[in-house]
Amino acid sequence: MVGPKRPQFVLFGSSIVQHSFYDKGWAAILSHLYARKADIVLRGYTGWNSRRALQVLHEIFPKDAIEQPSLVIVYFGGNDSVLAHPSGLGQHVPLQEYIQNMKKIAIHLKSLSKKTRIIFLGSPPVNEPQLVGNSDLLGRPFRSNESCQIYSEACLSLCRELNIKAIDIWSAIQRRKDWREVCFIDGIHLTAEGSKIVAKEILKMLKEAEWEPSLHWKSMPPEFGEDSAYDPLAPDGKTANISSSPFHGDSEWE
Repeated sequence: MVGPKRPQFVLFGSSIVQHSFYDKGWAAILSHLYARKADIVLRGYTGWNSRRALQVLHEIFPKDAIEQPSLVIVYFGGNDSVLAHPSGLGQHVPLQEYIQNMKKIAIHLKSLSKKTRIIFLGSPPVNEPQLVGNSDLLGRPFRSNESCQIYSEACLSLCRELNIKAIDIWSAIQRRKDWREVCFIDGIHLTAEGSKIVAKEILKMLKEAEWEPSLHWKSMPPEFGEDSAYDPLAPDGKTANISSSPFHGDSEWE
């Protein structure tokens, strides 16, 4: 553990979370904007569904931890929604079980501390024509945009019931007319353009949330933000505190 202690934002989910640190992904954007303000922590991995999440929930988020996260962003649903296999194995989780699993996750996270804020992400769409090998021997699709919508709506409905903030990613991406052409690498995982939509939705929610303290990047103090004799010199010979100086392109995210 390195110091000083900083707020932790934990990303808990599946490959939509893990791969979001890749080339201009939405987690990479958050990591950049919060570089001097919070630690963006990955705890979401390829292939996970809500059943797998429950297996590791208490290990990743122990109630007796000395420090609890300031924010947890949760995403499960896309893998849960895939076509069921007759053996019962694989990623599919029946809808009602998925809802109960997400409810258990939400209740546990809400119990961690009064300061822990939570955002659930609904399932994004998939671009079916772009998917490779997306059908079983009977021609049934393993993944469909329709099933993603069903699981997304179930997640959003649960969040309204539990008074948890949630983002409708399924709708947000499809508001862009050319979403099928520009938002996906492989029909499932997001390109930089798709991630930009997710990042903007998250930042919008953080800005509008009436949380104290605010977790929006513009409202949080920079780490080691005090004046220093070792700051760069300005033309007038005085030191200039650059701890909050914007980087190229930061204004896009305000």
